[in-house]
Amino acid sequence: MIISIIITAVIAYLLGNLNGAVVVSRVVAHEDVRTKGSGNAGLTNFTRNYGAHTSVFVILIDVGKAVAACLIGGLLLKGYGHYADGVALGGLFVILGHDFPVLLGFKGGKGILSGVTVALMLDWRIGLFVFGIFLVAYAITKYVSLGSILSAGSFGFFYAWAHWGEGWFPICVGFCLSFLLVWMHRGNISRLLKGEERKTNLFGKGNKQ
Repeated sequence: MIISIIITAVIAYLLGNLNGAVVVSRVVAHEDVRTKGSGNAGLTNFTRNYGAHTSVFVILIDVGKAVAACLIGGLLLKGYGHYADGVALGGLFVILGHDFPVLLGFKGGKGILSGVTVALMLDWRIGLFVFGIFLVAYAITKYVSLGSILSAGSFGFFYAWAHWGEGWFPICVGFCLSFLLVWMHRGNISRLLKGEERKTNLFGKGNKQ
């Protein structure tokens, strides 16, 4: 089982290095999204600089790699009776690969898009619930960061509440993901508190002031 764990972690981490915003910006505009705007390799910065019409490809890549990592982990550990643990392990390492990609100089994104996908893979009901939190927060405020922080921060607690006693590892991963994704938004939290955070139109190009 140790070999399966190592294989899952390595493959999931390398999949995480496949950053949708970086890949699509290089293909579409022949430049690196990390040299534009906030410098973040994520969907929000990509949409601000290149518009929503090509953002679907970013979404497909970041969602697809998270699904693949979770399924690989689940399938490799299923034979040992640890399918849920495998999904959680794959999910954790694909986010680590996205946030700290060795192939991209450890300069990645914040992991929300892939994080929501991992949440859906762990428990689609909890995943949809926290995604709903994001949508409501964004619809009211137009702050992508606020919606991301609220949804990510709440996932670990809701997952633990729904699955307490069923297995400690996925619950620990849920809390780790919540902490990591909120921590990756520490700069956004500071700007929100100072009233300096920018609003974003996810369905078009440019910022809302």
